[in-house]
Amino acid sequence: MIEQPAYTGFGFSDEEWGLLVGLPQSVLTAASAAESDGTRRTMAENAAGLETIAAGRESASPLVAAVAGEIVTRVGDPETGEELPVIAPADPRAMIDDVLVRAAEAAALLATRVNEGAAGAYKHWLVKIAEQVVGAASSGGLLGVGGESVSDSERRFRDRLAHVLND
Repeated sequence: MIEQPAYTGFGFSDEEWGLLVGLPQSVLTAASAAESDGTRRTMAENAAGLETIAAGRESASPLVAAVAGEIVTRVGDPETGEELPVIAPADPRAMIDDVLVRAAEAAALLATRVNEGAAGAYKHWLVKIAEQVVGAASSGGLLGVGGESVSDSERRFRDRLAHVLND
């Protein structure tokens, strides 16, 4: 017997599943890129994001659990010490805009394919990933002292993401 890919059980095509699986890590990267923080802070943001993604495996939502499981399989499990590479997009603003466009596409897709609870759980998870990333390391300050826990640009990204997903 041939095992079917996880996405077929949810009624998604391979391309649609790719959007849903790729988006959480893209949200992580965009949230981190919203404020240029330096390598150490970006590593802390990546760790917080990956932990939030991995925690999705324990979600009551089968969709979130399946997407999170696939991401962890692809990029590694933070519980075993895996870390994401630090990604510094050449044009953070364009990258953020692209992530927001894909988030809107995912929200529209979910509205047509899954029930409101599953769609809501996935969208909430994406916003939670953004919240954990932007809150993981303070921005500004001197030698790690002072600064804001969430900068205006980070807050703006998180709020725009939530708006796009729930509009």
